[in-house]
Amino acid sequence: MSRVYIIVLNWNGWKDTIECLESLLLLTFVDFRIVVCDNGSLDDSVERLREWCERAIGFGSVNWQELNRTVAENGGGSSDAVLTFVVNGSNLGFGGGTNVGLRYALARGDADFCWLLNNDTVVETLALAEMVQRLIDKPDASMCGSTVREYGNRSRIQALGGATYYKWLGVAWHIGRTISGDVLPDPALVEKKMDYVVGASLLVRSAYLKDVGLLAEEYFLYFEEIDWVFRGQGRYSLAYAPHSIVYHKVGASIGTATNPLRKSYQCDYYTLRNRLLFTRRYCPFALPGVYAGLVGELLVRLLLGRWDLAGMIGRLLWNGGSEVEIP
Repeated sequence: MSRVYIIVLNWNGWKDTIECLESLLLLTFVDFRIVVCDNGSLDDSVERLREWCERAIGFGSVNWQELNRTVAENGGGSSDAVLTFVVNGSNLGFGGGTNVGLRYALARGDADFCWLLNNDTVVETLALAEMVQRLIDKPDASMCGSTVREYGNRSRIQALGGATYYKWLGVAWHIGRTISGDVLPDPALVEKKMDYVVGASLLVRSAYLKDVGLLAEEYFLYFEEIDWVFRGQGRYSLAYAPHSIVYHKVGASIGTATNPLRKSYQCDYYTLRNRLLFTRRYCPFALPGVYAGLVGELLVRLLLGRWDLAGMIGRLLWNGGSEVEIP
């Protein structure tokens, strides 16, 4: 049996996190450990999650424990805890916060796989077993994705495993996002189109962590998954488990949206800033097209009256993609 560490990052989203955890406790796959990392929440997430752990998990032979970041990253605590609650102490971003959980899993020394799972998801009972089996069946693959469906409209697909990345514009298209219904394509056909696995549900081999390293933390939010794949490119393939079903609420805490009218400042900033950062790092030949795309994004926000976002994009263009102030 392979052991899986399930890493769930919480930031001001305890209600979603609890719903996610309750679905995880119903998984058919039995050899797992859950690691919830609170990323410096400003609401009462820490206390609420403690209360839930005491009520739902802290009984009989099923144990939970709370650790601080330092102890967790050194693999401390009980080996019998089915759930480890790590209080990071500050907002480390998606990469930094998730890496705390990954370091804990590696330090424990018994992780075969790690499952990165968004806290605003609910999973079906076979979700983990299907991904593990897909990676067993495809030994050259480093990561596996799920069929991610919309939480509020479960017939609608958000992504089949991952996304295709268009280097010349610096944008990605989630595979299958226009599909509805229960008929899914052959996984091999999807895998040919995948440039990376979407981070809402991503199973990674611990061997990949040891070989390639953890998530890049400088992005803070967005582009970590594709950076991870590019760092190991040419040595590993990607996998998709169609019957691993995950329902996703999409950006419940950060204000993620495709419509610029509904986008939060943080969402828009990190999406566009990291588009430049990633392109400069891996595809510098595509920078002219990416800059042209940002000019187009600026014009759209001006037309929509989103002066705050237009100003931010203007400063990104003027500063060559370097940091701008986030209110």
